[in-house]
Amino acid sequence: MRVPLLELRQISKRFRDTVVIPDLSLSVAVGEFVGVIGPNGAGKTTLFGLISGNLTSDTGSVMLDGEDLTALGADARCRSGIGRTFQIPQPFQGLTVYENALVAATFGAGLHGEEAAVQAVESLARCGLHVLGDQLAGSLTLLQRKRLELARAIATRPRLLLLDEVAGGLTDGEVGELLTLVRAIHHSGVTVVWIEHLVHALVSVASRILVLAEGRVIGDGEPDAVLRNQDVRDVYLGSDLDDEVHHAPH
Repeated sequence: MRVPLLELRQISKRFRDTVVIPDLSLSVAVGEFVGVIGPNGAGKTTLFGLISGNLTSDTGSVMLDGEDLTALGADARCRSGIGRTFQIPQPFQGLTVYENALVAATFGAGLHGEEAAVQAVESLARCGLHVLGDQLAGSLTLLQRKRLELARAIATRPRLLLLDEVAGGLTDGEVGELLTLVRAIHHSGVTVVWIEHLVHALVSVASRILVLAEGRVIGDGEPDAVLRNQDVRDVYLGSDLDDEVHHAPH
């Protein structure tokens, strides 16, 4: 039996009169790589906000490795081991690439002095940014900003890494580079949950696909089986999932 790292127990979230997530329970095991897909408005980014603490759930609980994090804010959850990226990279544009990673190591991982500096440098090196350490973050290309998002998340020493559409806006070649990087992060022992519209990218790396629609799970399991599910196909009416999977890089 696989040991659960993340457990969500009957969480819900509404914004005024709109219920985004009505009642959701799920678990992610230690070492898993889970891909999350679903149409716009399915509640995917809201789900990440509830896990990371950027949003507060109306009901239910969030557990990490058996510890109840429900009452904790985003900063405390980060130090407990939850790292995340955002759809639109959010670096401190006036700081250097190195300083961005150092901030993450200091305030996200709670490190200080030389230990924080070493963690920042190692995170940049893992993400291919060590040669750009002195460059201002605001001058980076889109792919470099995506890499910096990953480096900052890794600098917090996460046990669970939440990736929110990190491949969005990239060329096919750049997506391939990013997939190689994310695979390496996962193989280093980090549990990954990745939201992505590029289904073919997820299928190439995830061992499990979770499908959300209107805040509910309508598919959960091995990628090929989930994408053959009729309910999932109905949600994706008008798109060609077979073509997406066929073009998955291996």
